[in-house]
Amino acid sequence: MQWLGKSIGGLIGAFVAGPVGSLLGVLVGHRWDESTSTGRGGIRAISQLFFEVTFEIMGHVAKVDGRVSEDEVRVARRIMHGMRLTDPQVQSAIERFTRGKTASYPFESRLRALAEQIGGRADLARAFVQIQLQSAIGAGQVGGDKRQLLWRVADALGVTRAELAQVEAVVRGFVRGGAAHATPAEALDGAYRVLGVSAQAGDDEVKTAYRRLMSQHHPDKLVARGLPESMIGVAEQKTHEVRTAYERIKTQRGFK
Repeated sequence: MQWLGKSIGGLIGAFVAGPVGSLLGVLVGHRWDESTSTGRGGIRAISQLFFEVTFEIMGHVAKVDGRVSEDEVRVARRIMHGMRLTDPQVQSAIERFTRGKTASYPFESRLRALAEQIGGRADLARAFVQIQLQSAIGAGQVGGDKRQLLWRVADALGVTRAELAQVEAVVRGFVRGGAAHATPAEALDGAYRVLGVSAQAGDDEVKTAYRRLMSQHHPDKLVARGLPESMIGVAEQKTHEVRTAYERIKTQRGFK
């Protein structure tokens, strides 16, 4: 399964920067594949299960409100295209997506298996949740049933509600093109959510939150802590949105 690292790398890259990002993701994913082919069975197992459960949960979330819409199918296909899968690999992803839609899908046990494989890799857990949010938000309105299911996914992987809210703020900022279609008030409100502080926070608190998030999500530091290089696009997207949010707040407040 040496294509898995390149596939996941392409998936992350496509969300970060379109075709160029997808190519970069494939390249860094290839480096991961090379490292896993030398006996690192644990990483290979994570890669395999991550791929499978990504599409299973995507299908399960899409089906939770009773039917899978054309937009949800379109987004799933776009993700597969972003991963640059071969025809057999696309078929595998479709089969996983279809499996996730079934009433008998073992939602809890599959997430539990993924959580066990990920172990203490909180960054991988957030990356998985981020992909699921990107899929759901990219397909349109996220209703109550879908939102509740996404929270169950996050909870099963140890992602807190506060972290989920921050990830969602990042995803929404990316999906709508960096708040290009939001009003100034909405964009500013989203910026505070990305940093995880209130609009009433003092300047020093805003600066501290920004520095903390930039340190936590710096791609080089995350890779040094064990984050697979194929996931680096998620960290890059996160730091970009954090930086954009901080600049927006800084401009509005007028501090340096």
